[in-house]
Amino acid sequence: MPQSIAIIASRVRSHLILVSLDSAVIITGYGAAGLLYSRNNNSARSWPDLLFLLAVALGAHLLTLHVCSLYRRMWRHAGIEEVRLLIVSSAAAMTFLIALHGGARLGDFRELPVGVILFAGVLATLGIGVVRFQSRLLLSPRRSDGAGLRVAVIGSRDAGASAVRDMLNNPRAGLVPVAVFDDDPRAHGLSLRGVPVVGPVDAIPQVKTTYGIEQVVLAIPSPSPDLMHQSLLAAEAAGVTMKLLPGMSDLAGAKHRPPVHLPREFRIEDLLGRPQVATDLDAVSHSLESQRVLITGAGGSIGAEIARQVARFHPELVILLDRDETHLHDAISNMTGPRQQELVDIRNPEAIFDVFDRYRPSIVFHAAAHKHVPILEAHPIEAAKTNVFGTLNMVEAAAAHGVARFVMISTDKAVRPKSVMGAAKLIGERILLAQTPTSTTFSSVRFGNVLGSRGSVIPTFARQIASGGPVTVTDPLMTRFFMTVEEAVQLVLQASLSATGGDIFMLDMGEPVSILDLARRMIRLSGFAVGSEIDIEFVGGRPGERLSEELCSPDEERTPTSHPSILRLAPPPVHADVLDKGLLQLQEAIDMRQSQRVHEVLFALAASVPHLALPSSSSSVQPAPSAPSDQPAPSGSSVPSGSSVAAAPSVATVVLA
Repeated sequence: MPQSIAIIASRVRSHLILVSLDSAVIITGYGAAGLLYSRNNNSARSWPDLLFLLAVALGAHLLTLHVCSLYRRMWRHAGIEEVRLLIVSSAAAMTFLIALHGGARLGDFRELPVGVILFAGVLATLGIGVVRFQSRLLLSPRRSDGAGLRVAVIGSRDAGASAVRDMLNNPRAGLVPVAVFDDDPRAHGLSLRGVPVVGPVDAIPQVKTTYGIEQVVLAIPSPSPDLMHQSLLAAEAAGVTMKLLPGMSDLAGAKHRPPVHLPREFRIEDLLGRPQVATDLDAVSHSLESQRVLITGAGGSIGAEIARQVARFHPELVILLDRDETHLHDAISNMTGPRQQELVDIRNPEAIFDVFDRYRPSIVFHAAAHKHVPILEAHPIEAAKTNVFGTLNMVEAAAAHGVARFVMISTDKAVRPKSVMGAAKLIGERILLAQTPTSTTFSSVRFGNVLGSRGSVIPTFARQIASGGPVTVTDPLMTRFFMTVEEAVQLVLQASLSATGGDIFMLDMGEPVSILDLARRMIRLSGFAVGSEIDIEFVGGRPGERLSEELCSPDEERTPTSHPSILRLAPPPVHADVLDKGLLQLQEAIDMRQSQRVHEVLFALAASVPHLALPSSSSSVQPAPSAPSDQPAPSGSSVPSGSSVAAAPSVATVVLA
C-alpha cells in the first residue's frame, strides 16, 4: 500500500510539473503574440481582449493535451506518433479559439486578428514540443568510446536507421557502426545519424581497411534471396562475418525473443532462394477444429511439427503415436491442448487396430517411417516391414474405421527410386492408392530434405564444423531440394484439403541447392575460412544415394492448379495383381529373413508395369535396381485385386521437396 501511494504521488508530481511547464509555454506564446500586435498597432483596447484570450487559450490547450493522452506518455521513447498527437491537440485548440473568436461575447476579443491566434498557437505548439523533446533535441545521442566490434550496416532506410540508433544507444552490446552501405545511389555521400553512407554493397571489400570493418549486419526487412546472396559474397570477399537483424518472423511467437538491436546469426534457410509458400490457414483451421487427429511418427521432426501445428487449430483430441518413448515424451512437451500418447509400433496390426478402436480418429497423418538411406540399404527387411507393411496396417485400419482423411508423408526419393528407402516408400504410396475407399480422401505428400531434421545434412555439417572439421561431402556435383520443417508441415495440412481423385501435386521448389556450396557457406557463416581453417573432404557417394533428386517422373503429366506454387501430376495406372503378388512375395521373404530376396522384390515391385514379371521365389539373381535417372520407369497406382487396370480412386499425392 505505501508503495502504491508513492507511485501515485510520483506520477502526480511529474504530471503537475509537465502541466506547469505547458502552462508557462502557452501563456508565453500567446502573450508574446499579443504584445507584438499591441506594440505594432499602439492599441490599448487589445489588453482586455488579450487577457481573455490567454485564459481561454490556456484552458483549451490543456484540455486537448489531456484528451490526446499527452500527459500519459513516456517521452524518453517518444516518436512520430507523439508528434502527430501533439499537432492534432494544438490544431483542435486553435480551431476552438478561432470559432470562439467569430462569435465571442464575454470579454470580446474579436479586436484581435485571427492571424494573432494562429501565430500564438504555433509558438505554443513549438514550446510544448521543446518541453517534451528537450532530451532528444538538446542532448547528443549516446555514443560508444570506439571500443567494440566495428560494424558495417547494409540498408539506409528505416530498419538501417533503427539499427544504427540502437547500436549507438546500447554501447554495452559492443557494436560500433562505422559505415552504411546501400545500392540506392541517392543515399551515397549522406550520413545516417552521423555514420556515413559509403556506397553500394559491393564496395564493402574495397573500403574494409579504410573504416576498419570487422562485421557486416544486413538491416533490411525480408531481404530478397538475391540481396542476401550479394551481401554474403561481399562479406566473404572482405573476410568478415555477416549477421542479420531479427525480423518480425524471429520475434513473433518466440519463447525467447532476441534483442532487436542485436543481430542474429545467418541461417541456411535465409538462403533457400525462394519465398515461403503461402497457406490457406483459415481453411486448414476449419478442417481440423473439433476433430480427432491421429499422428504416427509423432516423435520425429516432421510428426512433432505436425502435432504442434495441428494443436493450434483446436482439435477435439490429438493422438501422438510413436514406438520411441523418449521422442514421444519430447514431442508432447512442445504442444498444448488435449492430447494422448500411444507407445505403439505401426508394424503391429493388432496394436494399430486397437488404437483406432479406442480413439476413432477422423483424420490421420502418417509420418512414421524409416528414412536413412545408407542404413536401409543394409537393412532392407526393416525398411519393408515399416515403410511397406507398417503403411499397409495403417491404411487398412483407417479404411476399416471410416477415417475421412488420411495423409501419408512420403519422399522425393520415391520418384524413380534408386534406394531401398525410396522403393519402399513408393510401394507404400501404391498401397495407399489401391486400398483407399472411394468414399474417403486419402493422400500422400512427398517432400525432400527438411532443414534441421535429425540425420539431415545441415546438423551433420554443423557438428563437423563445431568439432573443427573436416566437413565431409559425398560428391562435388550432388544437389538437393530443401524446405523448412514449418513450411513442409503447412503444405502437408494444405494438401490434406486438396485431393480430388487420382492426383499428384508438385511444389515449385526453386533451384536445387549444391551440397558443396552449402558446406562452404556454412563454414563461412560460422566465421571460418574454407581450406585454411576448416577443410572439405570428398568421401564418395554412400549406398543408395544419387547425385540429384527429382520431383516427378517424365511420364507424369503436369498441369497448373489454383495454388500458384503447386502443379498437378497425373500418374499412369498399374495392375493391381502385380502389387498383390509382390506384397505376398515380399512378406514371404521377410518371414524367411532373406535380405537379398527382399531387396530384389522391393525394386522389382517399385519398377512394376503391366507386362513386368516379378522374380520367382527361386530366383537367385542380384538385386535389380530401378531404371537409371535418364530412363523413365513408370510409377502409379494400383486398384484392388479383381480388376485388370483402373485409375486411382479419390486419392492424391502431393510432391514437395
